[in-house]
Amino acid sequence: MMLTQARHQHLCPSLEFEFALCFAGRLRDELVATGAPVHDLGAVRLRDPLSVRRARKHLEELVRAEKFNAVVTHSCWTQAAFGPSVRAAAAPLVFYLHAPPDGSHWLERLAKRTRPDLILGNSKYSTESVSVLYPNTTVEIVYCPVSPPQMNAPSVRAAKRVELATSESATVIVQVGRMERWKGYDTHLQALAKLDKTLDWVCWIVGGAQRASERKYFDELKDLARELGIGERVRFAGQRDDVNELLGAADVYCQPNTAGEPFGISFIEALYAGLPVVTSDTGAAREIVDETCGVRVPAGEVETLAQELRRLIESHDLRVQLGQRGRRRAEQLCDPGTQLHKFQSCINSLNHRRQAIA
Repeated sequence: MMLTQARHQHLCPSLEFEFALCFAGRLRDELVATGAPVHDLGAVRLRDPLSVRRARKHLEELVRAEKFNAVVTHSCWTQAAFGPSVRAAAAPLVFYLHAPPDGSHWLERLAKRTRPDLILGNSKYSTESVSVLYPNTTVEIVYCPVSPPQMNAPSVRAAKRVELATSESATVIVQVGRMERWKGYDTHLQALAKLDKTLDWVCWIVGGAQRASERKYFDELKDLARELGIGERVRFAGQRDDVNELLGAADVYCQPNTAGEPFGISFIEALYAGLPVVTSDTGAAREIVDETCGVRVPAGEVETLAQELRRLIESHDLRVQLGQRGRRRAEQLCDPGTQLHKFQSCINSLNHRRQAIA
């Protein structure tokens, strides 16, 4: 989301972004490559009070010197670590909420100590319970800006299918994401196993394991596909840097979450790629996927999921119809220019309120 803000800042020229990070790595490198100013605060571990104190002082000095119109902290870790610095510098503090809180996690309790002037939420779903952290605080919804990808040339689509040992005639059902259980990969595989064997389909699972628990789950999924008798139809593609091209070479996007998705950038990317989306009737999927661009099924209902996948596999015309509408849906929700102007409007309103109070 921050990369998209940096890359498309030209769509809202009066909005200028600068970024402050604690760690080097891919995010920092990609932000620097956009030309956006990136400030290094130094590595921070909350269990190391000295590292927190150094970084807080660095940020406070930066905010005092630059006189930013607002400082945005992303989620509870950043709010807990740096909310006090922003308060000390007397700058407007904006808390960007990326997942629904329940108030019980220790990071949430730390973040709660510093009240923001404004809360931005990545979805209505994420902000439904924000009062457990900050009651009586202004909340605005600003969906994640998502860039539309370049459309695949026919040769790219063909090449990706060859790479993943998939025929041109097969209906490709794809799921992209982290290897986490609540993403519903096992439900997805169980539904596929219920399809008629005569149907011509292949499933691409795109995403790699990052942590030990994810590696364990990844191995379980491979075993499950074999046990269900669909191992030869499922391609575990692993971590990829060509996700948009893979989406463009697929036909249906399926992500049957067992828990609510806080937002779902993967849904938007699939819609931009012209794929009908099949997902669970939970979380922010209710704000993204409607009858114009896909279908929502009750979470965990394997048979219903299988029926909807069967319907899409059997009807090329339905897939095309939903896919065409999906592109419009993605643009309506997450067009970068629209969301950047919405972001700026929220910041301007905050500053007007503060000036009126002063």
